[in-house]
Amino acid sequence: MRRLGTGIGWRPEIAAEIAALPGVDWVEVVAENVCPGHLPDALRELRERGTTVIPHGVSLGLGGADRPDAGRLAALAERATALEAPLLTEHIAFVRAGGPLTASPALEAGHLLPMPRTQDALDVLCENVRIAQDALPVPLALENTAALFAWPGEELTEGQFLSELVERTGVGLLIDVANLHTNHVNRGEDPTAALDELPVEALVYVHVAGGVERDGVWHDSHAHPVTPPVLDVLAELCARTDPPGVLLERDDDFPEGGELAGELDAIRAVVEEARRVRAA
Repeated sequence: MRRLGTGIGWRPEIAAEIAALPGVDWVEVVAENVCPGHLPDALRELRERGTTVIPHGVSLGLGGADRPDAGRLAALAERATALEAPLLTEHIAFVRAGGPLTASPALEAGHLLPMPRTQDALDVLCENVRIAQDALPVPLALENTAALFAWPGEELTEGQFLSELVERTGVGLLIDVANLHTNHVNRGEDPTAALDELPVEALVYVHVAGGVERDGVWHDSHAHPVTPPVLDVLAELCARTDPPGVLLERDDDFPEGGELAGELDAIRAVVEEARRVRAA
């Protein structure tokens, strides 16, 4: 798997800060927020400096009952080619429902909704993933999602669900350790158990993000500093494998560059300590 190093989610609000941050090896950009023919100057300048840019889709909806939309796949493919990306990432989620086949209006959730972890849902996901893989010019990796609730009648743990998905499709995994922590607080799931069941050889990179707990519910806000429990999950993952890349996400309430640099340093420290322990 290609080594990426330490990265940060590129957002126009912090473009200047990102350009000045030391030790940023790569960035991830929300695919739907860039136009291949009119890249923002700051993003284009990063690419000219040799910084790897990976598009991260949020609206494909591979976990939905419908087959992936050909137009959305073509747009993702266009972005991957324009950015000369080594891979493209999306989510294990559904984002829309309804439409002509259901005799109900088409509805857009505006949110990454969790899939039920059942064999039937996995069958649908695997078929949709294969269709997407055939349409994309670069390898695809999928991210685990955070949730406020669990579906009734689930048949698989998160680790089992992801492991079987990889076995059946060969898709890569983008593991969000903040999402594992979210599901620990909100659904009572043990993140270490999920990590124990993961096919770590499929890991392409890791997301780290901040959130906040209110009234016993963890909100995966991407608008707060990364907390020690999330870094603890990252440490658990790094104890099992050396991730090819680790990326900091921030989507709102953006801090100054010094605070971003501090969070990146904390992430690097976790990764480097795990490497030191493994080498001892």
